[in-house]
Amino acid sequence: MSLILYQHPLASFCHKVLMALYENGTPFESRIIDLGNEESRASLLRLWPIGKFPVLRDEALDSTVPETSIIIEYLDRHYPGATPLLPLDPTDALCVRLWDRFFDLYVQEPMQAIVADIRRPEDERNPKAVAQAQALLRTAYGMIEQQLGEKLWIAGDALTMADCAAAPALFYAETLVPFGEQQVRLQQYYQRLLDRPSFARVLEEAMPYFHFYPYSQKLPARFRPERSDG
Repeated sequence: MSLILYQHPLASFCHKVLMALYENGTPFESRIIDLGNEESRASLLRLWPIGKFPVLRDEALDSTVPETSIIIEYLDRHYPGATPLLPLDPTDALCVRLWDRFFDLYVQEPMQAIVADIRRPEDERNPKAVAQAQALLRTAYGMIEQQLGEKLWIAGDALTMADCAAAPALFYAETLVPFGEQQVRLQQYYQRLLDRPSFARVLEEAMPYFHFYPYSQKLPARFRPERSDG
């Protein structure tokens, strides 16, 4: 198979690329990376010494493609499907790129900062940094609510790369800072993302790993792992 995706089913940035692949039914081979396994980690580092996933390897074109937004644009250009993930119109494409970056920088990053903090020993935690990340998420939610207006998706009536970025970012962020009662459009948009078959498939595949997520009991009910007394 030409395309190989090095990824992990629990990682939110991997969800972004997986949603894009599933949206267009793009054939690929999945290789799950266990960073705690020396051999598995080495296979990733050989491709991308930075050591972050996902990374796409295209054997047919002899290309190694890191970084989620670049991967999705690469797929859109070389393996297009029924759902164009980046508009042809330059102005529309800029809007999609803006909101793609918005979700990565102002939803994903503060979300990950909060999760990283809870994993630290208690004496190394940083409540001030967590409070700042929570405040940034609330600001981002308000801006998303305003951007949505009467739109079906974040940049208009068609799902794009920006929505692939939004889905996993909001999925995890909502467990940390719930949406406000007045953010009706955001709540409705989030539900549309959950119901999208491509993202639903991503979440189904991630379910066996959700018990590793420290806030798993705050996930939507159908995705919560069963509590274990052991």
